[in-house]
Amino acid sequence: NAVENSADPMDDNGHGTHCAGIIGAEGGNDIGIAGVNWKVQIMPLKFMNAGGYGTTKAAIEAINYVIDRKKAGVNVRVISASWGSTQKSRALEDVIRKAGEAGILFVAASGNASTNNDRTPHYPSSYNLPNVISVAALDRNDQLATFSNYGVKSVAIAAPGVDILSTWLGDEYEEKSGTSMATPVISGVAALIIAHEPNISVDQLRAKLLASVDPLESLKGKVVTGGRINAAKAV
Repeated sequence: NAVENSADPMDDNGHGTHCAGIIGAEGGNDIGIAGVNWKVQIMPLKFMNAGGYGTTKAAIEAINYVIDRKKAGVNVRVISASWGSTQKSRALEDVIRKAGEAGILFVAASGNASTNNDRTPHYPSSYNLPNVISVAALDRNDQLATFSNYGVKSVAIAAPGVDILSTWLGDEYEEKSGTSMATPVISGVAALIIAHEPNISVDQLRAKLLASVDPLESLKGKVVTGGRINAAKAV
């Protein structure tokens, strides 16, 4: 918890709980929803307060914590980053690069401003780093969500992100929309690939994710791959 500088990262906003459920809510148990990867370990990292506000400094602290844990032997492979802004930070870029060098993929939300990230970058998703994957959101009709950022050069891939039902505070379930909801889908599929190929490198993992898409007419000229993630193809 980089907000209070403590070891208690309990969510008091709900956003992180929702994203975590999309990654790894247990399936086949007749309770709530099923995440993408039913048997996954999640390291919660908190740098935003109950109001959803956090500083770049605290984000950097959280990422540095992951890198330290990785170097200490914890098998952390993916950072799922459902946050961002148009503010560029060299220090944040440097720490994400450092995470990549430590063998950690960085999956980031492309943003919810309906803008072209090729022209108006959104960070951290727009950092041109080999371990970063920027994610756009689709609606239930496989159309780019009206709010989703895009960019044929800077946004890599798309996943469902509209009216997504997932876990919420107080044993509740809520529907939420955003590239924040699409991002953990990609992170969950990344974890499925790693489960099958434990020794896969960051470069190989990123390439495999980008190759595991269903091409969509609606995404032509909108994202690098022109497609929506397909978990079955990935594994």
